[in-house]
Amino acid sequence: MPKTEIAKPSGPSVPRGRDIFSAMRDEMDRVVRQFERDWSFPGFFTRETHGSSIVPELDVRESANAITIEAELPGVDEKDISITLANGVLSIKGEKKQVKEEKAENYHLTERSFGSFQRTVRLPDTVDETKLEAKFDKGVLKVTAAKKPEAVKAERRIEIKQS
Repeated sequence: MPKTEIAKPSGPSVPRGRDIFSAMRDEMDRVVRQFERDWSFPGFFTRETHGSSIVPELDVRESANAITIEAELPGVDEKDISITLANGVLSIKGEKKQVKEEKAENYHLTERSFGSFQRTVRLPDTVDETKLEAKFDKGVLKVTAAKKPEAVKAERRIEIKQS
């Protein structure tokens, strides 16, 4: 009678105590890391593209009277920023233009990079859409959205009584 062998699955084995999805996620992470190492595409896996930030970070804070949104936009000119409000959604759009030029006796180097960005924030119904203010100073955009007077007054402290 011929001997029958059972084929073992190829590839990484799943250690006992781990589920198949964790093993699959680890394998995908390994493949992406290998791809990043072998093929260097600036900005493909990060927020950086040729040294300029394409997706600005936002800080959103709420106080009793307003909601404040700050975006760090280094290297962006105020004239290249657009802020709009439509259907309760605040949109910040812009474009970063960077030109670097070097001249020397035996060469002339000019580098240009451009990138556009857009961030949106849904504002709550408590915001008075007629009272938005924007300021841009030293690369930081600050948008302040005042709350409606009834929203500010609607909150009250409730005393905890002893039983």
